[in-house]
Amino acid sequence: MVATSSAAATIVGMTGQDTLFEDPPAAAPGAAPLAERLRPKRLDEVIGQPHLMAPGKPLRAALDSGHLHSMILWGPPGVGKTTLARLVAGASDAQFIVLSAVLAGVKDIREAVERAEHARAGGRRTVVFVDEVHRFNKAQQDAFLPHVESGLFVFIGATTENPSFEVNSALLSRATVHVLKPLTDEDLTALLERARQSLQAPPLTAAARARLVAHADGDARRLLNAYENLVALAGDRPALDEAVLESALGELLRRYDKSGDQFYDAISALHKSVRGSDPDAALYWLARMLDGGVDPRYVARRILRMASEDIGLADPRGLQVAVSATEVYERLGSPEGELALAEAVVFLAVAPKSNAVYAAWNAARELVRADGTRPVPEHLRNAPTRLMKSLGHGQGYRYAHDEDDGYAAGENYWPDGLGAQSFYRPVPRGLELRIGERLRELRERDAAARKPR
Repeated sequence: MVATSSAAATIVGMTGQDTLFEDPPAAAPGAAPLAERLRPKRLDEVIGQPHLMAPGKPLRAALDSGHLHSMILWGPPGVGKTTLARLVAGASDAQFIVLSAVLAGVKDIREAVERAEHARAGGRRTVVFVDEVHRFNKAQQDAFLPHVESGLFVFIGATTENPSFEVNSALLSRATVHVLKPLTDEDLTALLERARQSLQAPPLTAAARARLVAHADGDARRLLNAYENLVALAGDRPALDEAVLESALGELLRRYDKSGDQFYDAISALHKSVRGSDPDAALYWLARMLDGGVDPRYVARRILRMASEDIGLADPRGLQVAVSATEVYERLGSPEGELALAEAVVFLAVAPKSNAVYAAWNAARELVRADGTRPVPEHLRNAPTRLMKSLGHGQGYRYAHDEDDGYAAGENYWPDGLGAQSFYRPVPRGLELRIGERLRELRERDAAARKPR
């Protein structure tokens, strides 16, 4: 294993009996973290990702055939992105260059290019692995393009962020995106047993094992780090139980990405549960978000949006409840104020649903954007001065309060040449059922008033 002069890049080579994955010679046995010591060195040691690594699946087929291709490995932390990159390089005895996008710059990229050119001159291929590639800016990502295009090296980027937004489209078009998933409970249990055998540790009780797996939340590195701490604290105990687990882990925290896809997926699930009238699922997603550290004020703003978009005039109290819940949270804060948010979520979930106002508003805005700026008809114009009145502003306007039943049947409120539009169409639910009946009655009176006499 040979390191470059830059702390941001590592060059791993294989000569003679050296292997791509051996630990640095200076490291004492057991000095590396357990997660690093258990990193798979062969395909049959890989746990999880069967959609990619099962026989015949895309990445496994590429590894078995030795056919290297540039790729983006997208997935949450601790699911094997770096391991798979190393296995890809090892499949064809390629030079493996690691760049950390947190530390590396264009200078490191140029150095990697020089080493790849040197390797190609000697008949070897190179894999350049960029960890957290989403942290590279556009110029840094562009620096890879000509070399990926020419085949100088195979590019592998690892990211926890959606590559559609974080990776340049030009680079993305030259790489295959492989989506890695969180490890299942079965995967984590198997990994835990492998770790126990490696450490020759006492067995876990069933309850402790279940809590440790839940704590890992699909992250292998998190599981192994927690387990290593657990074993160190256990001493000579014959078994590892929940008491030892509590002292090793402290408060059980769950992974939650407050700015990435998990964040938007969870708020989407909450909104759709409310829209689907499932109060229990809505409470679950609300709890997930708050437990994960999302700002409750953001959740309150989204609840206001739900009330306007999905309940609307089917039950106008929904918006009132949402506004009240927001005010309560502002006064009480967490955790007491979160109960008001839960109350609002339940109310909106069980309320009759209507997106009629939402749809009508979108339709009205679309018409305004597409249509020209039509003048306001004379009879609808404001006439606060004698001059404006002399110009005909407001002439012929019918004051609704002076009409029968407070309605000027047959009056036109649309610009000349546009004609009446139908944006708002009440649904037959909740209060909008009565609103719809009232509007039909008024439209019938308009039609009767406009008939030639």
